[in-house]
Amino acid sequence: MATLDEKARRFLEEPFVGEVTTLRPDGSPHTTVVWVDVDTDEVIFNTAVGRAKERYLRKDPRVSLIVVDPENSYRWVSVSGTAALTTDGADDEIDRLAKKYLGKDEYPWRKPEEQRISVRIRPERVDASGLDE
Repeated sequence: MATLDEKARRFLEEPFVGEVTTLRPDGSPHTTVVWVDVDTDEVIFNTAVGRAKERYLRKDPRVSLIVVDPENSYRWVSVSGTAALTTDGADDEIDRLAKKYLGKDEYPWRKPEEQRISVRIRPERVDASGLDE
């Protein structure tokens, strides 16, 4: 298991969106934009039951995420590893992410029937660029 150093952790705490890549059943990549958070050495994003990311990760937990500074595309952190999915704390987490990215106390697009899923990436590889600036 790889670890996030302090610079990578601080970078991932910024409200920069990430692009997460999962694998479809045929092995082809599926990439979407996600809100990102960190918890010690795990990188977290949130989705809902039934979405493609959730379905693909249940079949194959390998995942890759890159977060790029929108003001400087040469500053980025990339994390590849294995995803663990849980509903525990997922509703609170999406609200924390809404605060980080939107400045709102609650996630405004929650549907009454949707079940939120917290995805925690256990890093196996961490790469970064431009964090020493």
